[in-house]
Amino acid sequence: MNLTVTGAHLPSGEPVALRAVDGTIAAIGADVTAELGDEHLDGTDRVLLPGLVNGHTHAAMTLFRGFAGDRALMDWLEHYIWPAEARLDADDVYWGTRLACLEMIRTGTIAFWDMYWEPAAVARAVTDAGLRAHVGLPLIDGLDPSRGKALRDDALRSLDELADTGPRVLPCLAPHGIYTVSTDSLAWVAEQSATRDVPVHLHYLEIEDEVTGCLDRSGLRPGPYLAGLGLLTPRVVLAHGVWMEDAELGAVAAGGATVVTDPVSNLKLAVGRVFPYGAVRAAGIPVGLGTDGASSNNGLDLFQDVKVLSLLQKHAANDPRVLPADEAWAIATGAHAPFLGGVPELVSGAPADFVLVRSDAPELGPGHLTANLVYAAAGHVVDATVVAGRVLMRDGRVDDEAEVRTKAAERAARLGVL
Repeated sequence: MNLTVTGAHLPSGEPVALRAVDGTIAAIGADVTAELGDEHLDGTDRVLLPGLVNGHTHAAMTLFRGFAGDRALMDWLEHYIWPAEARLDADDVYWGTRLACLEMIRTGTIAFWDMYWEPAAVARAVTDAGLRAHVGLPLIDGLDPSRGKALRDDALRSLDELADTGPRVLPCLAPHGIYTVSTDSLAWVAEQSATRDVPVHLHYLEIEDEVTGCLDRSGLRPGPYLAGLGLLTPRVVLAHGVWMEDAELGAVAAGGATVVTDPVSNLKLAVGRVFPYGAVRAAGIPVGLGTDGASSNNGLDLFQDVKVLSLLQKHAANDPRVLPADEAWAIATGAHAPFLGGVPELVSGAPADFVLVRSDAPELGPGHLTANLVYAAAGHVVDATVVAGRVLMRDGRVDDEAEVRTKAAERAARLGVL
């Protein structure tokens, strides 16, 4: 399957064309032309850009969008979300994930990291939608090691099942967090990650109680605690990181883990603090951007989240020079967190994952494109989304949108959350 994009231009204004062969960029430049049999994508009045990477979400929670909102985190989880999730089946998760993929395709996201139930259904939905994802089954043992042992076979079975899904869907281990998973289970996850060379994706210091609870249980702060278990390696993605202090910054930096900040979800759930971006970057820690689930954000449009990311950091630092637009945009594309799997630079040999943005969108004019992408645009400025050389959206249209929306609404009604 070959694809040629013609008539587009780069953010600098230079004309550009791109040819993809078997999912990889074969040529990019002003003089690139189509060859016989190529699919064609017209880039006239469009800007060619890397796609965005959502470093932390729970995709099928689109089914719970707007349900039980405006509540404290643990009240929301324990009394509303977890009981509703207990009623989920594989078809619910499939169509909830398809709805999430539809939203991400429409808003320029080409890859995401997911932690949710029924991971085989998640993987099938991602495959059918055409995106890329790292997918993991949550491991939650309620701090009970004996319960954790009983869950290990499920985790390993899920890894093996996902390993056969294909190159666009990759498995990961997904212990929920240090306040829901026992020390024994976390140590087992670290061992399996090292043995199998599999990524780990977990919640980390979203709320202050995680710090106090870890100190009470182990006598250690969360940074040294996870480091001692072998869970701060370059294979590890830590979601949130809001309550990191010097002990965590040093441990995460030394271990090489990636931190994904989720500013909109954190604001909505009032987690009590702003992600310490300046200290994190000063420590040399890779940083990505995530939305979290659609029931705590409530959207999956990274254009909206990247604006909040930058403005929140400026406000917290009382300095408008903090996190300028080009740096914020780089975070959204995964350029500051290579392990997340984005394609921050479109060059020959890179995966053919990219978007075309409408340069005639009023909020993107008359100039200063990157600043306008960060501070003015929403995801509707995306005109086309391409992953592995496959056109997932063309002229702002996704072929199976109506079916996905209908099926997802039916599943949400079945769950009683509408």
